[in-house]
Amino acid sequence: MTLPPQTLASTPGSTPGTLGTTLAGAAVAPRASDQPARPSPAELGVGARLSLHPHRDDFVDVIVGALAGARVRDVEVTTDDVSTFVRGTEDAVVRYLFDVLLAAVGAGGHLVAHVHLSRGCPGEVDCSLADDSLLFSGDVPTLPASGVRAAAHWALYPLDDGGPGRTGDHMAAITAAIDAARERVDVTSEHFVTRLDGDLADVLSTVVAGWLGAGRSVRHVVTHATISLGSPSWDAR
Repeated sequence: MTLPPQTLASTPGSTPGTLGTTLAGAAVAPRASDQPARPSPAELGVGARLSLHPHRDDFVDVIVGALAGARVRDVEVTTDDVSTFVRGTEDAVVRYLFDVLLAAVGAGGHLVAHVHLSRGCPGEVDCSLADDSLLFSGDVPTLPASGVRAAAHWALYPLDDGGPGRTGDHMAAITAAIDAARERVDVTSEHFVTRLDGDLADVLSTVVAGWLGAGRSVRHVVTHATISLGSPSWDAR
């Protein structure tokens, strides 16, 4: 499908899902004397790409409605004919994705979504961050149980090139993330991916936990998940 480019954003206290605003609002900045300014999400390369694929005849309405109806807070959202770009803090980005997925699956039927998360290097500009620099990695957002069954094929990519006197070890972060995932959801090893089964909130939280956890030791971390909701094959089993 082809959608005209559009941008959604809102500021605290405004109406969510307003079309045509190019920059999301931010909380009132602290005084310079309170604390040093932290780099913005754009400077840290924090963001996501989301694609929705509702298996319904009215898929256009489902996609547009879910994107416009999400409770956008402090994020920049731009949609083109391929995917939706989301920029903001890790917490804000994840909560936006969760809202959109819930809205889309609420229309009924089978929904497949592709979620791509990146932090540590802006993809559209030259990265000025040192390879051995680490970014602050906050806590995993607490998402309320959705009551929606989800299955995902998940891959984590800690882009660890090593540093002075240190060889890169991307598998250490991946193994730790998979071990931690077993405490949240059902985990199955598959070809090239790890399968996650559970409530949508737990599945998305697991993906995010691996992403942020790897970021505590690796600057540039990317993760990708294909998420299936409302699959008719579950009833056939």
